[in-house]
Amino acid sequence: MTATSATFDAPAAREDLAAWYAVNGRHGLPWRQTRDPYAVLVSEVMLQQTQVERVLPYYRAWLERWPTFGALAAAAPADVITAWRGLGYNRRAVALRAAARAVVERHGGALPWEPRELLALPGVGPYTAAALRAFVRDEPVAVLDTNIARVVARFVLGVPSQRGIPAPRLRAAAEALVPGTGARDHNLALMDLGALVCTARNPACDRCPLAPACAWRASGCPPPEASARPPAVRFEATARFARGRLVDRLRSGPAHEAELAAILPEPHRLRLAEYLAALEAEGLATPIGAGAWALPA
Repeated sequence: MTATSATFDAPAAREDLAAWYAVNGRHGLPWRQTRDPYAVLVSEVMLQQTQVERVLPYYRAWLERWPTFGALAAAAPADVITAWRGLGYNRRAVALRAAARAVVERHGGALPWEPRELLALPGVGPYTAAALRAFVRDEPVAVLDTNIARVVARFVLGVPSQRGIPAPRLRAAAEALVPGTGARDHNLALMDLGALVCTARNPACDRCPLAPACAWRASGCPPPEASARPPAVRFEATARFARGRLVDRLRSGPAHEAELAAILPEPHRLRLAEYLAALEAEGLATPIGAGAWALPA
């Protein structure tokens, strides 16, 4: 098998992967113990760019407080944003509530499965839609998160990572592995393999069930091509840091612009109006008069 060939033994690979997952998979994760569309959507939104260990307590507390689409749709925006404290990327909280409202108002409280309607929900893109279809309904679709994409790039395409691979080619390679039945466990197994074994750095090929047929390993495990990366920007210098600090202050109650400016590092203060306007547009803050701001009512 060459690095560009997809003529691998897919059934054998799936069998080896399934055997590994049965013993080594992260079966205890709470969102893997439900097929409830709402609970799965909550987990997928929380897990975007956030580590599993960090999500666990938030996920449980969220479902206790808002166990259904209807409960979240009826929640006050300020309460939702406050409950999200510590997860970062606050827009996700607003989008999740907006999705719940859309499900209630447009679809009678049941998640729609027609692809266009599913993708029309706030915050639901191709990845989340595929995850919902696979993890709730066991549909034979490829769920291409970062870990799965890396495993597919190495095992099927023989390259060190998914970076630079055209999306259609990567998706076709992933879909060639998906079984007609059992796609849920298959995708979860690939996800765990990428997270635990076929990691971005120092993959443990000696513990990988797919190693004997891996195209990347067969080609000598070539490293990724060196590329000049721009110098990393300190998080404290980013707009995301400043906006997050503003939202976190508003979680404690309304504040005047002078107070909000005072909590920002000096370089950010001149951009306060820009940050507040962006937060207002995203539904994360609202002016309440006389230069004061609050979380949305």
